[in-house]
Amino acid sequence: MWRASGQLFVHVARKRILSGPWDRPAAFMSTLLINQPQYAWLKELGLREENEGVYNGSWGGRGEVITTYCPANNEPIARVRQASAADYEETVKKAREAWRIWADIPAPKRGEIVRQIGDALREKIQVLGSLVSLEMGKILVEGVGEVQEYVDICDYAVGLSRMIGGPILPSERPGHALIEQWNPVGLVGIITAFNFPVAVYGWNNAIAMICGNACLCWMVKVLEDNKLPGAICSLTCGGADIGTAMAKDEQVNLLSFTGSTQVGKQVALMVQERFGRSLLELGGNNAIIAFEDADLSLVVPSALFAAVGTAGQRCTTARRLFLHESIHDEVVNRLTKAYAQIRVGNPWDANVLYGPLHTKQAMSMFLGAVEEAKKEGGTVVYGGKVMDRPGNYVEPTIVTGLDHSASIVHTETFAPILYVFKFKNEDEVFAWNNEVKQGLSSSIFTKDLGRIFRWLGPKGSDCGIVNVNIPTSGAEIGGAFGGEKHTGGGRESGSDAWKQYMRRSTW
Repeated sequence: MWRASGQLFVHVARKRILSGPWDRPAAFMSTLLINQPQYAWLKELGLREENEGVYNGSWGGRGEVITTYCPANNEPIARVRQASAADYEETVKKAREAWRIWADIPAPKRGEIVRQIGDALREKIQVLGSLVSLEMGKILVEGVGEVQEYVDICDYAVGLSRMIGGPILPSERPGHALIEQWNPVGLVGIITAFNFPVAVYGWNNAIAMICGNACLCWMVKVLEDNKLPGAICSLTCGGADIGTAMAKDEQVNLLSFTGSTQVGKQVALMVQERFGRSLLELGGNNAIIAFEDADLSLVVPSALFAAVGTAGQRCTTARRLFLHESIHDEVVNRLTKAYAQIRVGNPWDANVLYGPLHTKQAMSMFLGAVEEAKKEGGTVVYGGKVMDRPGNYVEPTIVTGLDHSASIVHTETFAPILYVFKFKNEDEVFAWNNEVKQGLSSSIFTKDLGRIFRWLGPKGSDCGIVNVNIPTSGAEIGGAFGGEKHTGGGRESGSDAWKQYMRRSTW
């Protein structure tokens, strides 16, 4: 039942391509974490030493073999055979055939299937959360919380399945009415993210399914138990070759991509070239602003949580902190002391609050950003180094003294680096918030109601998520999630985000 879930996480984990046949030396196989007693729970999910990375009603895979590693110790977990080009073509064909059945099922009944998916996830939430933590490196409570988000969006989608539809509008013609009809777009491709592999997939999948779409990803036993084609939720594990195929494929009616702005731009151009639809959730260079009247007992923990949560690897991570000049020194002092109390260690330890970066490449990017910040005039007041321990651990870092327009400040680095600045007035700092290319999340701390409404208004934050007296991270599923400018403009999850998975006709 749970092999598909495991495959998804294997797909998004750090990979090393292994050439040659499936059979490997016994010594290599014995080093896999899945064969060690403390990781025996992996087999509860149906995972094995060697796993098939394609599902379209049956399991397979004829592409390259990859190994997934644990970021906390850089030890290999297991291996998976990815999709070949032929696997991809076959999967799309079967998914489109399955869609013809799925689209005819009434939306409330589709909602019932999604409800069962949510219940199946609930049954395995702890072990699935442990798998997320093992492969991504985030602390266990975040791994479990991510699976909970998928459960929650399933619950949300069940109710939504009885509410989607268009209005009846007045007509200029006597005895006539105008009706908006909403139909599924067809086949939805979902390219999920390494940092939130379950949540990002779930936001898309649950809503797309109740709208009547088939998806290129996974969910097996619930569909089979309801005598529905498993290909309604197909899976193709792969790299850039599979992603490019999806982007260029006219049979994929909507492609949802979550990842970097650089890759997202390439995806958007390929999809647009064929006049297809794309839903982009890209980078975020997010800021927190604290005014002179801010409650510092809220500012300090909020800045810490937003900057170092998931080791700075959230798209909503706070990367810039603007402090009114009257409180700057006090907040930096408090924040530095708070950083010194962060418990670092094994992500599965309940007392740990901070885990590793996902890859060694991310560590190199972290070090490069710290050095560039120093060159541009910044002072590292906390952290800035790689930790002397196994795994991909770096110190959470605070940098002061940079100009708000510094090149490194305008470069999103997916790492726990917080740049801190002084500001004098509201107009100045609102402009600084908006001057970066991305527009995902933002937050101010103040007691001034007039300022709050200006912040929320047309001359305030230009981000898709605009917070008041809370961190930049921690979005709820009931609202539409996404951002503006180089963040991509897409919206997932709640509110009217369901419309992106449907096409509209007026009659």
